[in-house]
Amino acid sequence: MSMNEFQTVFGSLKDYKKGELLVINDNPKYYTFSNVFEVANGSKPYEKVVVAKNMEYVIETLRTEGTSDWYTAPHDEFCVVMDGEVEVELMQLNAPLTSGQGSVKVSGEPNGRKMGWLRLKRGHQGLLPHGAAYRFKAKGVGVMLLQTIKGPLSVEKWAKICRT
Repeated sequence: MSMNEFQTVFGSLKDYKKGELLVINDNPKYYTFSNVFEVANGSKPYEKVVVAKNMEYVIETLRTEGTSDWYTAPHDEFCVVMDGEVEVELMQLNAPLTSGQGSVKVSGEPNGRKMGWLRLKRGHQGLLPHGAAYRFKAKGVGVMLLQTIKGPLSVEKWAKICRT
């Protein structure tokens, strides 16, 4: 391979190589690095583990497996499937959440109008609109990233997931 050729390698839960961080002229303890597949491999289904943070905004890694609880948020969220296939059910809530930050569980079955569903595969992104409830369904095991605001369900495991 010449210097101008690049090969993109996609990871999965079954086959990933932990990335590396090359620090030049600095102390590596000032940097963190984690692998979303490794984090998902050690997580419970739909546990929202924070892997990146910028002020109040976070990216969470979720292990997709089976059917999740219903969630909602007072702001838009985005999900990206990194491995596997996920169906997202959406329901417009009669009484949407209007305050707080981050996603929260909806107790019981949500009250509202069915909006439809999304079928997402590796590399597909979906919008989880504010005012809606959503739940995930996966036939197998996979990995998804969720962009949101840090909230009560955001789990921070920095000491376990970061390489310094």
